[in-house]
Formats: sequence, C-alpha cells, structure tokens
Amino acid sequence: MISDSDCRSWFSAADLLTNDASAPAALLGAPMGLGSVTPGRCDEAPATVRAAMKRMSVYDLEMEIDLSALRVFDAGDADIAKLQPAESLQPIVERLAPLTQKHALTIVLGGNNAITRPCVHALDPALQRVGVLTLDAHFDLRDTDCGLTNGNPIQALLQDGLPGAHIAQIGLLPFANTKKAHDKAKAAGIYVATAAACKAEGLAAIAASALERLAARCDVIHVDFDIDVVERSAMPGAPGARPGGVAVQDFFDATRLICAHPKVRSVDLTEFDPSLDVASISALTAARWVCDVLAGFLKR
Repeated sequence: MISDSDCRSWFSAADLLTNDASAPAALLGAPMGLGSVTPGRCDEAPATVRAAMKRMSVYDLEMEIDLSALRVFDAGDADIAKLQPAESLQPIVERLAPLTQKHALTIVLGGNNAITRPCVHALDPALQRVGVLTLDAHFDLRDTDCGLTNGNPIQALLQDGLPGAHIAQIGLLPFANTKKAHDKAKAAGIYVATAAACKAEGLAAIAASALERLAARCDVIHVDFDIDVVERSAMPGAPGARPGGVAVQDFFDATRLICAHPKVRSVDLTEFDPSLDVASISALTAARWVCDVLAGFLKR
C-alpha cells in the first residue's frame, strides 16, 4: 500500500513524542547552561537531541525490538536557560515532580550536570527514599563554597541530606578527579567503580551490581547519564570527556539494562554541548541513547 511506503514517510524516534499526557513515559528538557566549570552551550542540547531523534528509526534489528507502539509525553522545556543552578532547583522540581508521579519513567534532557540535584529532589524531597546512580567520568564532589555548579551536584546532595550509601558512581576516570574528591566518596560510603573496572567486568555488569545495591536501600532511583563518561574520541561534544572513557556501545548496553529496572523512575542526559560537536557524532549518540532508554523501558 502507498500509505505504508517508507520512501513516502519515515517514522522516526521523534514521532514517538506526543502531547498526550497519558503516555507511559515522559520527556522534559532542562536547558541549563549557566554555572558550568567550563562555559559552553549545554543549554542548546535539548533542542538538538529532539532534532537528532528524527534521524533514528524505532526498530532494533539485533534484539527485534519495535518501539513504534510506544508514546512519550513531551512536556517541553523547563524555563531555566537564564538561571544559575541555585535558582533552578524549584523551577525544575515543579515541572518534574508531577511527571515522575504520573509516568513510569521520565527522561530529562540537560543541560549541564547541575540539573541532577533538582532531579533527585523531584523524586523524593526528603532524600531518604531515593537512590542515585551516576555514569560519569567525574565524582562531581567539588566544594560548594563558591556556589553550585555542574561540578558539585553530588556534593550538594550530600549536604542536602542524601545518605552516601544511596549513591553509586561508575565510570570514573584517572587524571580527571582529585584525591580530595575520592576521599570524600570513601568517607561518605559511596559505591565507586572506575572506568578500568567497568571495562574489565563490563559496564552493564557493574551497573547491574550498583542497581542491586541501591534497590536494596531505596524505593526509587534517579540515574545521571553524564555523556562525558564516553571515550572522548567518540564524544567530541562533551567538554569534560577524556581519553580512556567507556566505549559508546557499552554505554548503550548499560543504558538499556538500567532503564529496564522498575525502580528507575527518572534519568537525565547531561554535559552535551552542541557547539563543540563534530559531524553530529554527539547528537546522534544522544539520540541513540534515548532509543536505548525506551528499549530498556519496554522490557519491564
């Protein structure tokens, strides 16, 4: 039939987005660009990722998974592009909390990594029922005496009252962190897995162990996918990416496993700066990440 011709129409991942608020999953843009240790244009990422989703199909031929029946409520963007991280807590929480209550999974497109703190607060304002898993080259445990930045959301959450035992951080790189940050993580009881450990045991296997640990302690889990955890040669649009990061396929595999876990209620993608991208490598990686998030979600 002519109506089924894929030369006449292309059903893409972007076509999964809908204004129907009853969809099982939701997406919110959080275009935070201010407050970065390395200034850039991470605020452009939500729009860039949505556009790149038009280039992704909805069928995984390897696993024979078809996303075409799934719909994702696109809640637009939080109005935070001109706000500093300290000013953005309430605006993000007000937009995100209702989504996490209504939808089984909410995707938050950052923006810099400072959005992770309000994402966690949106799941559990008291910070006693929530767990946090980060896939990140960095601890994000910088001191907060000079203000909130993309370099200290985990430190800020600890200071807010989140127990260290409710945090797991995987993919951490050498020569990208300080001894002080490592010592803080140890003292707080944070579960830590280096990039080398993730390569030796498999990023997905490490993520599964981290989730098991968090799920035993927590009712709900937020996952921060800081895209600079990926090897820099495959991630030119991430200012914090370094040589030695995880392979992009391992990143996708871990994403799918993580998003299949029923206690994972929200995920964020952070630290993608479209102004640094080359040949849309990072944009397409981010769009593929959304597809793997949804493929994992369908396995629940």
